[in-house]
Amino acid sequence: MSNIEVAPREILCETEDNQDGLEVLVPRDVPLGGPRAMDVRRTLPQRQRSLIGAWCFLDHYGPDRVGDTGGMRVPRHPHTGLQTVSWLFTGEVEHRDSAGYHAMVAPGEVNLMTAGRGISHSEFSTPETDVLHGAQLWLALPDRVRQMEPTFEHYRPEPVTGDGWTMRVFMGSLSGSTSPIITHIPLLGAEILLEAGATMTVETDPSFEHGVLVDTGAPEVDQHAVPKDHLAYLPVGRSSLTLAAGGEPVRAMLIGGEPMGEQIVMWWNFVGRSHEEVVEYRAQWQTEIGVDGTPEERVDALGHPRFGTFPEGEPAALPAPVLPNVRIRPRG
Repeated sequence: MSNIEVAPREILCETEDNQDGLEVLVPRDVPLGGPRAMDVRRTLPQRQRSLIGAWCFLDHYGPDRVGDTGGMRVPRHPHTGLQTVSWLFTGEVEHRDSAGYHAMVAPGEVNLMTAGRGISHSEFSTPETDVLHGAQLWLALPDRVRQMEPTFEHYRPEPVTGDGWTMRVFMGSLSGSTSPIITHIPLLGAEILLEAGATMTVETDPSFEHGVLVDTGAPEVDQHAVPKDHLAYLPVGRSSLTLAAGGEPVRAMLIGGEPMGEQIVMWWNFVGRSHEEVVEYRAQWQTEIGVDGTPEERVDALGHPRFGTFPEGEPAALPAPVLPNVRIRPRG
């Protein structure tokens, strides 16, 4: 999914702090463009918290009736230096990218696209989808691998169950379940379902910081109330984490990872390490889609376009927004 919002990422969300380090991050609504825009609720990044482990972006959307909003209609757009993670609760989305991968993602499945040095892709909800509901997350790639060749993975995790709860670990390892998805820094991603009144405690890696996004219900996370659509942040040092549902069922996403230890520059759909790098990525994209430059400038030193090629007959690519008139600051 493209971050269609064109303003620089000076994050406007609020945070509620607790004495034990737990923070409740408040979402903000962001329209994804067009007269019938599909709104998303963004909880990462924020001014005071840009990363949770290597997780650098979290959009949560739906349930949206596709007939009202138009669903997800994101034409070809670029990415660098990150991995996109798509997880659905309802509906189906079609993915196509310039590395040659074409795949669907449905509830209980994860699509992971590694942009590396550069990729472009499109995402469209399928004609059969009536209601679309899910989350789109990004992972910043560590400096040592961020120029790797782009690739793609798809995985459907088997559920792990307990007394009143079900969990699907789509990245990393938790409670005896391990995902085969390749990660380049230790991290975790899982969906958790709690029945009304149920409590779940999981052992966690104390070297990880964690986030719990509440999709439905109003659970307590380590005895702190977390409202629907909010993201609870828990710092490193916890060896366990407890979720408790109240009088209604809960669905939540648990993310986490070792603190990245690197600063990143993130603007539009690019993750880099400097303002100048992001400016260059934008210029290369604009040239490759024919907005600026000449055909000779549309390839790199090896004769390849950074963002790849796309099949004929696809909707027109999204041009990049105008850069801010200030330097883009590193975060992390």
